[in-house]
Amino acid sequence: MSTLIAVLSITGALCLGAMSPGPSFVLGARTSVGVSRHDGMATALGMGVGGVVFSGLALAGLYTVLAMVSWLYAALKIGGGLYLLYLASKIWRGARRPLAFDSVGPAQKAGTKPAFWVGLATQLSNPKTAIVYGSVFVSLLPPHPATWCYVALPVVVFAVEAGWYTVVALCFSSQRPRGVYLRAKAWIDRLSAGVIAALGVRLMLTAGKTGL
Repeated sequence: MSTLIAVLSITGALCLGAMSPGPSFVLGARTSVGVSRHDGMATALGMGVGGVVFSGLALAGLYTVLAMVSWLYAALKIGGGLYLLYLASKIWRGARRPLAFDSVGPAQKAGTKPAFWVGLATQLSNPKTAIVYGSVFVSLLPPHPATWCYVALPVVVFAVEAGWYTVVALCFSSQRPRGVYLRAKAWIDRLSAGVIAALGVRLMLTAGKTGL
């Protein structure tokens, strides 16, 4: 398999992985429909940067390290699970807080900087992402890939992660989804918090499993 074909195969695999439901999708959709399109896109940018961080670590050999040092992988899972539980509690506590909209958008904007950092932290909260990248890279890259792969792959990861969650932001920030959200904000926020909390608990419960 040539290096170019390998990179194209990796791109396809990462696209499928990014589209699978998870805390990043829940957060991106909720931010876009409940705050603003700009905040949703800032969240997408943060998730893209988080993907670059994990892909860089995977290329640097983190996959091998985590495979050999099981307690480190377990600690990262527990830390990530605790962060998701913290994020879920914040969403739950604000579920009944009303949103005031003006002609432009929310009257009280959270700002794109907080949205970016929350997106980045949410992406980094799941060390399994680094394992996925490492597994895909090990499976599809040739034993001695060309040097340009070490530059191209993080760029590809950013395009896939940020691109997909930008699509999510654009879809969920349109008028109809926003209207549905405003009519059922408390229930939707609680459902989002429950899903994120469940994923956090699941991450912590699997911390004792040594298989990657």
